[in-house]
Amino acid sequence: MSTPEHRLEFRVDVTNPGQFFACCGLLELADRHFQGAQAHFDGDRFLIDTPLDASALVPRSAAAELVQVDPSNTCSSAIDMRLPGGSIRLDWWQDSRAGGGELKVWAGTMESVRIARAMQHILRNSRFHEPDLFNVGRVVPDPDEPSKKVEPFYFDARRCSNSHSRDVGFSTNDLQMTTTAFPAVEFFCLVGLQRCLPKKTDEPRVFDYHTWSIPLCPSLAPAAVCGLLPFVGGRGYRFENWYRTGQRKHKSFRSANPILSRGEL
Repeated sequence: MSTPEHRLEFRVDVTNPGQFFACCGLLELADRHFQGAQAHFDGDRFLIDTPLDASALVPRSAAAELVQVDPSNTCSSAIDMRLPGGSIRLDWWQDSRAGGGELKVWAGTMESVRIARAMQHILRNSRFHEPDLFNVGRVVPDPDEPSKKVEPFYFDARRCSNSHSRDVGFSTNDLQMTTTAFPAVEFFCLVGLQRCLPKKTDEPRVFDYHTWSIPLCPSLAPAAVCGLLPFVGGRGYRFENWYRTGQRKHKSFRSANPILSRGEL
C-alpha cells in the first residue's frame, strides 16, 4: 500500500498510557483542523493521514484558546478548547458513568486550566514540532508568570516511577519540588481522553485499551480503544491509575502491560 501524500508520523511507546491517549488527542485535533483525518499504529509509530497538509498540527493546537467554563472552579472546571471550526468541550473527568472520573489524576489545589495552558503554551517551541515530541522533557513555566513553574497532570507513566515518597525517601509533592515534565504527552492526553476513554475492568482504577493497525477516523477510535473492533489488528494493554501520594488523592498513570491471549498464557 502506498504512503499517502499527507502523512504525519509520531514516535510512541504504546505501553505508556499517556502517550497512547495523546495519540488519540492528535488524531482528534488533526481531524478538527484539517478534516478527514485517519490514523493507525505501526510498531513504535503513530501515523496520521490527512487530505490536506497537516504539518502545522502542533503549532495550531498550541495556539488554540483554552477557556475555563466555570470561573468559580479553577481546579476541576470544564475547559473549552476553541478552534476555528468550533470548540471541543473537555470535561471527561466529570463523568462518573463511563469511568472518566476514575481517571482524574490531579487533586487538591492543582488547577486544571492553569496546568493545561502551561503544557499547551510550551508546545509553541519548535522542539515539539518533530516526530519525537513525546520524548521532549522540560521544566514548564507558567505563561502568565514565567518565574513560576507548573507541575503536570501526571498522565505520562514516566512520572509514575519513583514518584511515591517511599520510593525516593520524601514527598516531592509535599515539598512542592519542580521536576521535568513531558508537555506534549500531558496536553494531548487531556484532549484524547475526551473521546477515547479506556475500558473499565472489575478492579478499581484499572483500565484496558487497545491499539489498531488499520487507518480509522476519530468516530471509530473509541470502539477500537475498548477492543470492540476485532478486525482492526493491534493489541490490548492494561494499566492502573495509581495513588502516588500517601494521602491517596493524587494519582498517576502507571506503565501498561500487554493483555495476553490464551495462546500466550
